[in-house]
Amino acid sequence: MRPLVPSHIETLKPYLPGKPIEETEREYGITGAIKLASNENPLGPSPLAIEALRAAARKVNLYPDGGSHFLVQKLSSFLRVRPDEVFVGSGSNEIIELLIRTFTTPDDEAMLCQGSFLMYKVALQSHGRPFVEVPMQAGYRYDLKAMADRISPRTRIIFLANPDNPTGTAFSKAELEAFLRRVPEDCLVALDEAYFEYVDWPQYPNGMDYFRSHPNLIVLRTYSKIYGLAGVRLGYGIMQRQLIGYLNRTRLPFNMSSLAQAAGVAALDDAEHRRTTRETTHRGLRYLEEEIRRLGPEVPHSHANFVFVNFGRPAAPIYEQLLRRGIITRPIPSYGFPNSLRISVGLRAHNEKLVAALKEILK
Repeated sequence: MRPLVPSHIETLKPYLPGKPIEETEREYGITGAIKLASNENPLGPSPLAIEALRAAARKVNLYPDGGSHFLVQKLSSFLRVRPDEVFVGSGSNEIIELLIRTFTTPDDEAMLCQGSFLMYKVALQSHGRPFVEVPMQAGYRYDLKAMADRISPRTRIIFLANPDNPTGTAFSKAELEAFLRRVPEDCLVALDEAYFEYVDWPQYPNGMDYFRSHPNLIVLRTYSKIYGLAGVRLGYGIMQRQLIGYLNRTRLPFNMSSLAQAAGVAALDDAEHRRTTRETTHRGLRYLEEEIRRLGPEVPHSHANFVFVNFGRPAAPIYEQLLRRGIITRPIPSYGFPNSLRISVGLRAHNEKLVAALKEILK
């Protein structure tokens, strides 16, 4: 009898999202739980986006614009690129899936950084695509030189996260430029910049500065973080028009809901919401880094909206004790870090509650 699924599906370990607030409160019999697990915007979505969602909800009986015309035009103007260089998807995860489906075969090979964003591996294995993982260098940082050394004739696509998730570290302009010079033209580079809006580092490379000089470069971004729109699922990619043409052949029709399109257009106009989010995040980030380091754990400098905390011992009991105090963080053993938690920056009261809890647990 034939198996129900291929072996690459049978052995696939699904991506586990952060624990929901409601489930935690129900399981532990508590109220007032806070979620610092999924790198969400603690300030919520842009007020302009909320108003746009309300207006768009009146027309959800109609199919959405299959080409996301107004969203693409708005992003084009906002980013100062041509409309035919913009591709939108249901979160950047959909675009990752489409890149694999469209441009790779089972005879090709992908390349990843070991310990980086888990969805790259999940998406590749779900399509039965082989991949190579290159270890990080010291400091939980991408080793782009080692990755370039591992490129082979089979390498078809390379996924890079900058800043990285779950470590929060980043690589510099010089590192990226040296890497891109070594990548063959027929090998795609997907540069995932989900957290780029939070970066405050002069050496950080903006992918938008490179995609025209390197036609094999694809820049991925999201509305889930600084825009506070994780729940509507909205991401976009900037790339050469030829690549977008192929993606449009393989994407499903109406892949973008009318609600997501409306919210995405409106959120771009809310510069004040982005500014407040950045300032709130930077204050919280520095506070968490300083206070948690005082307690003993290792905390590398983060360029994102979360901290990576290495306790030097299994993190599962610490995660459990935080849950009992109504604080949801993210254990990351599936990334290869069983001694660490990823902790999102929250509002000031959330951050202070976390630090006070860790003082009790770690003393």
